[in-house]
Amino acid sequence: MFADMKSMVTKAWREHYALLAINCMNLESARAAIRAAETHRAPIILNLYQGHLSHFPASVAASVVKALADEAAVPVALSLDHGKEPALIYQAFRAGFNGLMIDASAFPLAENIRQTRAVVELAASAGVCVEGELGHLADAPRYDHATNVDLMTQPGDVEPFIRQTGIDLLAVSVGTAHGMYAPGVTPNLDFDRLAEIARLSSVPLALHGGSGTPFDQLARCPALGVAKINVGAAIFETGKAALLHALCHDSAAELADVMAVMERASEEAITPYLQASGAIGKA
Repeated sequence: MFADMKSMVTKAWREHYALLAINCMNLESARAAIRAAETHRAPIILNLYQGHLSHFPASVAASVVKALADEAAVPVALSLDHGKEPALIYQAFRAGFNGLMIDASAFPLAENIRQTRAVVELAASAGVCVEGELGHLADAPRYDHATNVDLMTQPGDVEPFIRQTGIDLLAVSVGTAHGMYAPGVTPNLDFDRLAEIARLSSVPLALHGGSGTPFDQLARCPALGVAKINVGAAIFETGKAALLHALCHDSAAELADVMAVMERASEEAITPYLQASGAIGKA
């Protein structure tokens, strides 16, 4: 079922599990996420990264996801991920996304608040869940612990940001990064910082950069206010590897069959993240 994202996030927050938000950019990746969720009776969020809208336009994505959700036995939500362009955020809103992330975290706090509040005001008429971000995530391939500390969410900004924007969900930076880490590199979450942010926050928290983060660290997050964990790169990389393997071993294979191989691999890659999130059996 296509479900209300605000209600899904609130329920997860209160019951101390996290919803997985899986990045999708076509029919196969969306269907893989929903099938994994159905297998494990878990609610799921499908994320569409702003940079992928040129490939999977908002109106098309909304139609595809709603059609899949109508047939699904678990709650499914659709959210824009890292929206930065007002016109594209508006497109997602008009298309019927029930989650909008506004990422103005690269700006000074006052400007971040101004841009985020504008999206909250837009979304209010339709009850759409709005996620804002404080702090900034590094790029995983160039991950450096010392540099990453400088990018983390400052607890002192949390209360005024929430109060002045009216967001429903706060994305925080506590040690993860976007993308896949270099071999031998493992992120270490700052759980003391996360606990302090959770203490100060009146809304649920979102953790981005779930890919490659040790599962035992992810599993600790829901008890510290995290109600949404984003995972993208790890699933895309697994699907891409399966696609390349299939083509290399049988270049004459039908495209539909090769895409099915990618879809199955992506679905399987989601399972351990579902286990770490605590969402299994919550649908």
